[in-house]
Amino acid sequence: MTEDSMKFRLKYVVEDVDRHGNVRLYFRRNGRKVRLRGPAGSPEFLTDYRRAANPPKEAKAQTAKVGRVVPRSIRWLCVQYYKSAMFTELDPRTQKVRRSIMERFCQNKNEGDKPFALLLPRHIRVRRDEMADRPEAANGMVKALRQLYRFALRYDLHDDNPADKVEYLKGNPDGFHSWSLAEIEKFEDAHPIGTPARLALALALYTGQRRADLVTLGKQHVRDGWLIFTQHKGRNSKPVRMEIPVIPALQRVIDATPTGDLTFLVTAFNRPFTSNGFGNRFRKWCDEAGLQNCSVHGLRKAAAARLAELGCTEQEIMAITGHRTSKEVTRYTRAASQKTRAESALRRLSPEQTLDKSVPLSAGVISGGTKP
Repeated sequence: MTEDSMKFRLKYVVEDVDRHGNVRLYFRRNGRKVRLRGPAGSPEFLTDYRRAANPPKEAKAQTAKVGRVVPRSIRWLCVQYYKSAMFTELDPRTQKVRRSIMERFCQNKNEGDKPFALLLPRHIRVRRDEMADRPEAANGMVKALRQLYRFALRYDLHDDNPADKVEYLKGNPDGFHSWSLAEIEKFEDAHPIGTPARLALALALYTGQRRADLVTLGKQHVRDGWLIFTQHKGRNSKPVRMEIPVIPALQRVIDATPTGDLTFLVTAFNRPFTSNGFGNRFRKWCDEAGLQNCSVHGLRKAAAARLAELGCTEQEIMAITGHRTSKEVTRYTRAASQKTRAESALRRLSPEQTLDKSVPLSAGVISGGTKP
């Protein structure tokens, strides 16, 4: 018997090559994929093949559920929501994040198969409290459910929104850490002018934009010394057109740094960054400078705070950051505004005006000879 006559072919066996170039054998049928031990034809391979081709009843029942959507369930409501204009008009990144949140909610304890009309605020609170160690994630889940049930209300699929009655958890009131001047100087010492890291710092600090905008800015956006662009966030629903002057400090860094053809910031392969890729790269630059608590978004806060310290109004700061309301700007600049107001208030006191006549606020020399 020759070697060729011993060759055989089994149904549903496929070969996949992993990222390391290794060939893997799988049994693939009806959307189910089972790893088979190699090499093909070995006793281990045949054992795995028989087990995959004739799975136990429990596995068959589980396979039958794959792709099944129970009518009027939470998962069914999600499917209807994904097909609606309320969802399709969202930014693609927002769609992806919201889908991911809802999928995790549906998979947790098979919540997705339960009737959506029976979901009550107390059920959502239990799930929220299970995520109390991650308040931002918990609040994101509550927000996604609010949007899901707002869709149900708008399309007359339900008459209540249980998520609207669930309170958000208290997270970090200050949000992302805002860079101090010392931290900015430390980053500049680690990344001199001419490096991509320093260019990224200058763009973030002197424009006050989000990372999704920083990665798209390029020479084509500069006209007569002004950066003119539309912000990425809300560009499909409520576009915000920006015109920001390129100050000399930023222009010097741009002129001294190699840039891409379409974007100022490019990867090591001379390609534009994605928003997430840039965030990861900036994280490494911060770590290299010993700034583990700093992030690119913290520079947006630092830019707004610096403008507040210089006496800019909230409307003037919003003209730089692109915020549509003053809520976030107020949170960004709360500490800086307090410092500015305190300094302004005390400066109104002339040398003759004192809080206590026995302890002059602006005495020339205090006891001991030290100048105030």
